This record gives sequence, C-alpha cells and structure tokens, in this order.
Amino acid sequence: MADDPAPSPFWRTIEHDRAQLSARTVSPNSSWVPVPEGSDFPIQNLPFGVFRTVGEEARVGVAIGEHILDLAVVSGAGLLEGLGLPERVFASSSLNDYLALDRAVWSRTRGRIADLLGAGNAEIHDAGVDTGALVLQAESEMLLPIESGDYVDFYSSIHHATNVGRMFRPDADPLLPNWKHLPVGYHGRTGTLVVDGTPISRPNGQRRNPAGGDPLFGPSVALDFELEVGFVTGGVSRVGQPITIDDAEEHIFGLCLVNDWSARDIQAWEYQPLGPFLGKSFATTLSPWIVTLDALAPYRVDAPVQDPEPLPYLRARQPAAVDLRLEVEIVPEGTRRGTTVTRSRFRDMYWTIAQQLAHATVNGATARPGDVFASGTVSGPTPDSLGCLLEITHNGTQPIRLDDGSKRTYLADGDTVVMRGWCGGDDRPRIGFGSCRGTVRPSG
Repeated sequence: MADDPAPSPFWRTIEHDRAQLSARTVSPNSSWVPVPEGSDFPIQNLPFGVFRTVGEEARVGVAIGEHILDLAVVSGAGLLEGLGLPERVFASSSLNDYLALDRAVWSRTRGRIADLLGAGNAEIHDAGVDTGALVLQAESEMLLPIESGDYVDFYSSIHHATNVGRMFRPDADPLLPNWKHLPVGYHGRTGTLVVDGTPISRPNGQRRNPAGGDPLFGPSVALDFELEVGFVTGGVSRVGQPITIDDAEEHIFGLCLVNDWSARDIQAWEYQPLGPFLGKSFATTLSPWIVTLDALAPYRVDAPVQDPEPLPYLRARQPAAVDLRLEVEIVPEGTRRGTTVTRSRFRDMYWTIAQQLAHATVNGATARPGDVFASGTVSGPTPDSLGCLLEITHNGTQPIRLDDGSKRTYLADGDTVVMRGWCGGDDRPRIGFGSCRGTVRPSG
C-alpha cells in the first residue's frame, strides 16, 4: 500500500503557528499599541484591508485595536525588507498584488508585522514614522479590499439545504441526489460586490402573480439577508491545472464575512431551470478586513463527517473547519436598539473551504488573486441558528417580533442588517472580522 501523501506546506505550519502565536502573544495588550478589552483586532489577528484618509490615496493596512498600521508607510521606511515583497506593493488600492505572492511570503510578512507591533519593539519609533504609521479606524474610510475577477456562491450548509428543501419540496427528499456528492454553487457578479456600510437599493424585477396570469413587475417585497463566510484566493493558478484538495489552502489567503442579499420573490420566479440571476446579483456585501488563515490556525477543528464519503478529488488528508461564531442583528430605521435574530457556527458547514476550491477548479477553471468564494447561507441545527429570513420566518408565514415591537417577515426599507463574526473570546484571543452591514434603501 502506498504511503499517505505528505501534508501540504500549510498544514505543516498549523501546529507551529499555534505554538508561536500562543508563546509570543498571550494577551491583547502584548502590543505597544493600545488594544481595548474585547477588541476584534488584538495582535493575534492582524487582518488586512484597504483604507484611505482625507486627502490621501488608498493603501493597504492591518488592523490593530482601534488603529490601522499603514503598511505603505512601514514599507517605505524599510521595515519590511527581506521578505520577498515587490516595491510599493502596499501603496495600492487593492490587495491583489500582495495576494499574487505565495503563502510563504504572506506568513513571513505577518510574522514581521507582529514583531514590529510587539510590546517593547521600538523599530517603528526609531525609524521616525510612528506618528504616520498608525491611523485611527474612526478617521479612515474602509474600501473593498480586493478587485475580484470572479465571485462564486456555494450552498454548503446541510441544515440550510434541508430546511429549504422541506419548505419547497415537502413530499420529496429535501436534498437533491447530487447534494452530498459535490459542493453545489453558482457564479455571481463581481460588479456588485460592495464593502461594509454601502447602502443597498431594493431591487426591481419580475415576481409571480398570486392571482395568476402575467407576472408582476416592481420592487421586491421579499428582500432577505444571507449570513455567509467567504474566502479570498491568491497565488498562481493556471487554466487546465486543477487545484488539488491538499493544496487548496495554499491558495486561500483568508476569510471575510459575506451578506449575499436575496430577493426571494424575484428568485422564486426566475431560478428554474438555470438558477439564481437577478434575485441575487444586485448586491453582495463583504466585511472590509480579510482575516488570514494563519490567524485562524488555532481555531481549526475537525470538519463534520461526510456520509457517503466524497469522491477521491474531494477527500482531504486532514479535513478541517473553522470554529467561527456568527450573528446577525436587524436595526430598524430610527432606532438605536437592534435585535439579534440568529446566532450560528461556521464549523457546522458540511462542505469545507478546501473542498469548495478543489471542486471549483477540478474542471481546469482558475482561481485568481482576489477572487471571492462564499459559503452559502450558514445555518445551524436549531431554530435560533438559521442564517436567513426565508428560514427564520418559514418563507414569510411566521413573522418575528423585533425588540422595538415591530414585526418582520422580510426586510423593510430603512432596516440595517449587521453581521459579526469571531473566533475565540473568553479565555482565548478574540479573532474578529469587524462588521458586515448594509442599510436597505427604497427602490430607485
């Protein structure tokens, strides 16, 4: 019998990263930059994003506490030399040039940034750039961090797929025959990927006429959120050369939160026989910070057992999920008090990020730097862990009551949807993603 294949370079670094991060950064205050208790962005995180300040060009930064470390300034001061970084790679309006590098460079760069920010390190001060290198997040505008050439949305939660199947096919098996054999997905539109805080216009489209006859046209009356997690790809991928399951995470830079807004009435009328189109393509919101796989390494857990066993190209040597907690809040217009309508766990997803990428490229398709692959709705096994209003309200038949006394079946104009996600907390470092939010505006 042949020996098991050697683990990929990423997997060889997992235990090393856990030990190093635990030893080097034991508390949120192990940086010389103040980090408030409970912050999403302790030194153990260091997520990457793109920002700009008044009168300045966009550039790449890393979140630390309530600040952003301006990597263009730090690199310009010569503090990131010897890492294999191209000149001015961080003086950019996207992460794409950085994502085009490989995992070894990503890991070295993150390690060097952690050293520079570590308690007692005075290199940034000694270089005379400490006042320019740190920018308050509150005084910055966060931008979409990537220029995405492709966007894929999967359907990878067995709980979500089962709930929807039971809802729309009550007399049949809720899961279609292919569902447990491959990560079902569709290709979306990158032109409507938007960053946290971007207003969302209620989309127009056709919908079924409940009285029969010709369809109706107008604004969606069943606008929904979808709680999702996305990953962003990097490295080199060539046409005709699939990314194998054990190499997949070499091409995944990090994760972000995703709200793949859905107009359920438009979607229901148009999706047969080809699938989602106008009901999904009008807006997809991403959180502004990309949390690296290196930062998430201590929070990797065993993936759910898959039955039946998938085909060989989807069998990972070490299948792993991410123990990421998620929640969604709806804040009605004119109120300050929101209502948390769901709490879910990303670790419950049936198909893993490695399987998603391996399947997406097995036919020879590419995964370019900056491409976004979203998980599909993250629903758990309990009523309080459902990832969209379609499930929570049973397709609008069971309204929920918000804390301000109002009721919802689907989203109203003026509602703000806020998604949050984090690993750890309590006695472990909180590795957070910031917010992924959008406010519904009336149809234009």
